Amino acid sequence: MNAPASPLAEAGRLMTVCNSCRYCEGLCAVFPAMEMRRAFSDGDLNYLANLCHSCGACYYDCQFSPPHAFDVNVPRTLAVVRNDSYARYAWPGPLAGLFRRNGVAVAFIAALSVAGFLGGFMALSDPAVMFGRQAGEGAFFRIMPHGAMVALFGAVFLYALLALVMGLRAFWRDMAAGNPLPPDAPSVWQAMKDAGRLRYLDGGGVGCMNADEKPTDNRRLYHHLTFYGFTLCFAATSVATLYAYLFGRHAPYPWWDLPVVLGTLGGIGLTVGPAGLLLAKMKRDPAMMDETRKGMDVAFLGMLFLTALTGLALLVLRATPAMGAMLAVHLGFVFGFFLTMPYGKFVHGLYRFAALVRYAMERHAELAKSHS
Repeated sequence: MNAPASPLAEAGRLMTVCNSCRYCEGLCAVFPAMEMRRAFSDGDLNYLANLCHSCGACYYDCQFSPPHAFDVNVPRTLAVVRNDSYARYAWPGPLAGLFRRNGVAVAFIAALSVAGFLGGFMALSDPAVMFGRQAGEGAFFRIMPHGAMVALFGAVFLYALLALVMGLRAFWRDMAAGNPLPPDAPSVWQAMKDAGRLRYLDGGGVGCMNADEKPTDNRRLYHHLTFYGFTLCFAATSVATLYAYLFGRHAPYPWWDLPVVLGTLGGIGLTVGPAGLLLAKMKRDPAMMDETRKGMDVAFLGMLFLTALTGLALLVLRATPAMGAMLAVHLGFVFGFFLTMPYGKFVHGLYRFAALVRYAMERHAELAKSHS
């Protein structure tokens, strides 16, 4: 019996079959990008895998999908390659194994451990403040000093940012092997438009196939709620930072103030969106999924959901004796999320955007060549 092919080898075989057929070329960006190649390096296959939005349209449209002898299953194969690519480009390299072990337990143990440490530290420092009713501007920092919070979360955020940038750099260099040009402004703008409206999650216009061949737009809606919810929460944090350093105003702010409005809307998006994606994942056709890495998806969505949920709970419970404990829990999930960002499903957004930029660059080059 022959040993099963490696994910990259299987992806190369499928792309060769698909390149001969080209029936699915109008469904998404993967197939036009594939058609620009006659051979596929590992970097090419990782690029195509991250360009795939896993809408499932090609699986149901393909005449060679299982149980055909050719066994063409592009969504599942590219999902496996995509998940492997996160570990391939992880920085620093020795931590790449965290991608395989970054399941639900790892993420939540990290978050709850930090929450327990912070809560215990703050309670021992001043129990009266920790468990007392704190109200008014700067109440959070009576429980945990502003300088300590900035130092702790600033350090883990900067580390996560460095690790993400280094991983993205490695991915860009690999998928652009032989032509490692820097991204140009028109291609970045095109990628921003494509990513902002999830252009390629529509199965060529009919919608995403989730549980079966009947298309819907539910996954697109939940993705949008998650993405824009995260963006609004980041905007809220950025505005609060400007308030603190430019105007000397510290959280918590009034209900009507901009950081609270942005954070509340973002928090709602980050609870509804991930919850919807988790439900959609439970209903998704297993034939199109990488079942071996489901824990990574669940951990990422769960961390987003609980970070947003604890943030909303902190908003409701501020100015009550429960604020100190809820602040510790929320900060624990924020810290755990930052810590696992470079080694979890968060990176897929960065790599997918980089793949969209690369695709736009290739399309522009093809158009220029055809007009010359």
